[in-house]
Amino acid sequence: MNKNAFRGLSYGVYIISTLDGERPTGCVANSVMQITSEPATIAVSMNHDNYTNSCIAKSGKFAVSILSEESDPGLIGRFGFQSGKDVNKFDGIESLEKEGISVIPDACGYIVCKVIDKMETSTHTVFLGEVIDADVLKNEEPMTYAYYHKVVKGKSPKNAPTYLPEENVEEAKWVCSICTYEYNGEIPFEELPEDYCCPICKQPKDRFVKK
Repeated sequence: MNKNAFRGLSYGVYIISTLDGERPTGCVANSVMQITSEPATIAVSMNHDNYTNSCIAKSGKFAVSILSEESDPGLIGRFGFQSGKDVNKFDGIESLEKEGISVIPDACGYIVCKVIDKMETSTHTVFLGEVIDADVLKNEEPMTYAYYHKVVKGKSPKNAPTYLPEENVEEAKWVCSICTYEYNGEIPFEELPEDYCCPICKQPKDRFVKK
């Protein structure tokens, strides 16, 4: 079976938020889809290893912030490559409160749901949510998974449903050791200024490794 065929499926890039008790938390997801329009229901796939999974199960609510092509890619690093169990991902960033859930204003829209059902797979939980609030925030193009990889040059966390190991390449690359962003700019990496940081997770230049 050639799993590269899965790359032909269409995905977006979303921040899924919920509550850890009274504290907001969340993570990045790319597998979100509308199931029905009346009543409006949304399904989201969440890895068992994501702390957000257990928080959704306990709180019974989740929100989907739909990132756009203009959204700060640093949001993906913040929410996608560290655990909400260890850090407060909403600390120091602007957010909006909708139906008791924090959503990201630097997005083209949001959807808030209450959990009405779930399905377990060997690695993921698919939460089914009835929409209780939704709105458009910006008139911008939603970010697709393909755009994230081709234009933003980001990589997938290993917990992502669509994660596939990259094929080996002979040419050496400088890669962020935190989020695996691969630098391929015109300026040689060694000649970049010392204050250069990863555009995805904002880690400093010394966190890059040569591979």
